[in-house]
Amino acid sequence: MVEVSKEGDIVLFQVKGLHKLWSFKSQLQIPVGHIKSIRQDPEVLKGWWKGFRMPGTHIPGIIAAGTFLQHNKRIFWDVHNAENALIIELEHDEYDELIIEVENAAAV
Repeated sequence: MVEVSKEGDIVLFQVKGLHKLWSFKSQLQIPVGHIKSIRQDPEVLKGWWKGFRMPGTHIPGIIAAGTFLQHNKRIFWDVHNAENALIIELEHDEYDELIIEVENAAAV
C-alpha cells in the first residue's frame, strides 16, 4: 500500500510495510507538473502479465510490486487489492505510470 501526501510542488508516494521489500522502493517524489492524469481502470489491472520485472515482485492474483517494463513504458506497481488501485500517468519522469494501491482512492 502507498500513502500519498503533497509537500509544496512535490507529491510524495510513501510505500508502507512489507511492500517496501517487495517493490524495492520506500518512496517516490514526483513534481505535481509531471502528473498528467489520475484514474481508476479495472481493465488495466486484469490479466497476469504486468511486464518484465526490473526489479520487482509478481505473484499473479496476489501482488504486483516494483518496476516493470511493458509496451515500452516503465511502470511502478504496488497493488495487492485492485479495488483501491489508482493509475497515475506521468510525463517527463523516471516512470511513465504509477499503478498503486491506496487506502482511500476517492480521497487521493
